[in-house]
Amino acid sequence: MSALRRTALLVLAVLLGAAALLVPAAPASASAIVRWENRVSDRILDIGISSPNLEGPDWSVKVVRLLLPPGWSKEADRSWPTIWVLHGGFDDHRSWSDKGDLAALTAGRDAIVVLPETSWCSAYSDWWNYGAAGAPAWEKYLLGDVRTVLESTYKANTTRAVAGNSMGGLGAMKFAAKYQGWFRSAASFSGNVDPLHESGAPGGPDLPGQGCGADWKRVWGDLPAQEHIWLANNPYSQVHELTDIPLFVSYGEGDAIERKAYEQNFRFVDALQEAGAQVDERHVPSQGHNWDAWKIQMNNALPMLLSSVGA
Repeated sequence: MSALRRTALLVLAVLLGAAALLVPAAPASASAIVRWENRVSDRILDIGISSPNLEGPDWSVKVVRLLLPPGWSKEADRSWPTIWVLHGGFDDHRSWSDKGDLAALTAGRDAIVVLPETSWCSAYSDWWNYGAAGAPAWEKYLLGDVRTVLESTYKANTTRAVAGNSMGGLGAMKFAAKYQGWFRSAASFSGNVDPLHESGAPGGPDLPGQGCGADWKRVWGDLPAQEHIWLANNPYSQVHELTDIPLFVSYGEGDAIERKAYEQNFRFVDALQEAGAQVDERHVPSQGHNWDAWKIQMNNALPMLLSSVGA
């Protein structure tokens, strides 16, 4: 082998190794089990999934609702892109279909809409649990367990977009920032995009009565001792990781909760724009923290979400 060829192969190996370091590792699947299926309607399929990443006796079951595209079946000879839509605090897998009219908004679209259930205040995170870690591990559950089940059994492929409201907006932007290349676009509606901000919505260590009222010392730890965990789960702190995909961010000032969201979102958008991100900002001052607003903004965001996954 010539010296030139050896040099070329060495350079190629270095480049491939560097590229591998840029690909985020998938959360390990914890042997999730599909316990049951329920065909709610022609378009809606509910799946009951259990996993050791879920808290509770005998692996509690959580539901993933799928809004199915035309022609879908588990035996199809093709797969479909997915749009993950994450619920807010105190909501569940039914919220976007029952309250947000998402089945109607996505009718006829060539994508699977994934509506996973978490908990009343999951924060879409693997909980600190006072240093003990373990369940609930919502990030591992969703992006390890649920993703693996959908892509192995329910004809989902690896082309994805992600969106969410309120707490789900936090999850959408957090996932898109951390798992670069996994999601082709991301949208947040009234999102809790800066939990470290003094507004504290939907809650925080200094404002335990706000929003879903979780024990944030259990979720992400105490401040300042576990500030690194808060920063890792704070979309505002990750804006430089969100510059490669189209983004949609909506917020208003129409009620007390939404005014707290406003305090976080306008600075989040400013930071995104300063970092060079492509962001469609929809600031509607009269908009409240409610489903009337989120339905409108989802309709506005859908063209971006669908086109990004080729649907």
